[in-house]
Amino acid sequence: MASEQHLESPGTQDTRQWVEALPEKVPEATFTPAFLALGITFLLFGIVSSYVFSAAGLVLMVWSIGKWIGELLRSDKSEAKPGLD
Repeated sequence: MASEQHLESPGTQDTRQWVEALPEKVPEATFTPAFLALGITFLLFGIVSSYVFSAAGLVLMVWSIGKWIGELLRSDKSEAKPGLD
């Protein structure tokens, strides 16, 4: 019964069927996720200390999310292929 099932080992796969991994272009590095984490930290620290920290954390969170989304949208538009609109 074991001879009826032929399992192909990973080393013997046909490489002609492989395709290029997407995305071909790696996005640029950004600091906005770190600022978002800092904003969340300030917001939560403000709960136990002062509303000033919470307000600063909220402002930092809104700014970093907006900047991050803006960077993603700009990179999508610059990578758009002509004729696919």
